Amino acid sequence: MYRAITENIEVTVEPFYLEEQSAPDESRYVWAYRVTIINHSDIPVQLRSRTWKITDAHGRTEEVRGPGVVGEEPFLSPGDSYQYSSGCPLTTSSGMMSGSYMMQNHESGSPDEGKLFAITIPAFSLDIPGHRPVLN
Repeated sequence: MYRAITENIEVTVEPFYLEEQSAPDESRYVWAYRVTIINHSDIPVQLRSRTWKITDAHGRTEEVRGPGVVGEEPFLSPGDSYQYSSGCPLTTSSGMMSGSYMMQNHESGSPDEGKLFAITIPAFSLDIPGHRPVLN
């Protein structure tokens, strides 16, 4: 499990290798990851967008940006948590992911107002269990 806390918002990530969806002989490796976001602050917040940096074992990097997560822009009151799962295919047997979420605070109570701020998604490795990655 990987964990980061920014502005009293905790993000944990747990990656899983999906052997049944992977085809190593075709250079296709697939991982799922479960993200949990917990609002430890005293202010309601809403996740507005995400940015992911995905790096494979050859050092090739792809950046993915978009609104919300899995089609949602979750609102978290103080003490609330939100969990979702997603996935990532690679052409190498290992890699890394990291990123950030753009959050909006709703201290004023209005959904259209509030300061935007970034929170860290912890860097996490995508590795096949029991397999040592070969870096080129």
